[in-house]
Amino acid sequence: MEYIYAALLLHRLQQPITEENVKKVIAAAGVTPNEVKVKALVAALSEINIDEAIKNATLTPIAAPSAAPAAPTQAPAAAPAKEEKKEEEEKKGEEEALAGLAALFG
Repeated sequence: MEYIYAALLLHRLQQPITEENVKKVIAAAGVTPNEVKVKALVAALSEINIDEAIKNATLTPIAAPSAAPAAPTQAPAAAPAKEEKKEEEEKKGEEEALAGLAALFG
């Protein structure tokens, strides 16, 4: 991602997007430039009109949260299953306790 940012910064400053310039920007950010990534980026951008790409870029708008979130509608369906398991565990525990008491008096 930092390589794309470097290219955009160079473009914004009206500097040529060359391997040397990209390396300088990356190094100035405190990162050791990766030669392969720099070469690939410069080669890929050589065929692209960056101004046109930015103009045609579409952003996905972030939807406002709805009044009724979807999660609570799913929760009631899951809640009875949890309650049933709890009840079954309690019954088993009571039965074991009763069996233990019966063994003491039997």
